Amino acid sequence: MAMLDYDFMRNAFAAAAIVSLVSGLVGYFLVLRGQSFAGHALSHVGFTGATGAVLIGITPLWGMVAMTVAAGIGMGFLGERLAQRDVAIGIVLALSLGLGLLFLHFFTAYATQATSLLFGNVLAVDRRTVWILLVLGLVSVAALAVISRPLLFASLQPELAEAKGVSLRLYAVLFLAVVALATAECAQIVGVLLVFALMIGPAATAQRVTTRFGAGILLSAILALAEAWVGITLAFYTDWPSSFWITALSAGIYLLAVLLYKHGTVHQPVPVKIAVRKPK
Repeated sequence: MAMLDYDFMRNAFAAAAIVSLVSGLVGYFLVLRGQSFAGHALSHVGFTGATGAVLIGITPLWGMVAMTVAAGIGMGFLGERLAQRDVAIGIVLALSLGLGLLFLHFFTAYATQATSLLFGNVLAVDRRTVWILLVLGLVSVAALAVISRPLLFASLQPELAEAKGVSLRLYAVLFLAVVALATAECAQIVGVLLVFALMIGPAATAQRVTTRFGAGILLSAILALAEAWVGITLAFYTDWPSSFWITALSAGIYLLAVLLYKHGTVHQPVPVKIAVRKPK
């Protein structure tokens, strides 16, 4: 408990709790929809937005949020079906990387800030940022709760959902906007290069263990929170980067789930049926 005597550690645990819970919830749908590549692309887009924001003198977080949300909406409009979606993500990713290269050309004087954006530094989060993350997290979770039922229907049975009047494109746009917010938040903890650690790892592990929606999404959030908090604790006592510990825990727990499932220790239960009403 001695580490909680420090303000920066309390801020780190608070920020990690907010971000990990949001990432676990949003990441579950991201993996379920087969859009892990989208989360990866949005993290790179976020780096472009953050570097651009620094160059014009505003907070990197707001540049990251603006760029990722714009890119997420763009991806959603460009294509919902798998083939269209990959092309759309590739186009947005290529454009963002080109802009990022241009910004990095002018960003050489800020090497420390660039490293922090790439790999994260949760121990540098201040109280003001914690409150910003809390507001963004509440917005993300509220938006996800509103669209969750039709989004789940569109994810599992897209043809039937479309026949029932569910707009696949609309929910793709709304969901990717939520993913963009979650990605921008997640980058504050593990950096844009390691977003997979909190966004994809816990969700993939949860879906390895159970196919039940309620249990799966709850397990995803709990795993993300546990990995973030344990990672910060290990970083405090070892002086190794917290991002390393979080990614190592995420990968290790996922591999353990794969091995247990492969050897029959973990049995996937029969998925429950979820009644989905046609949205009004």
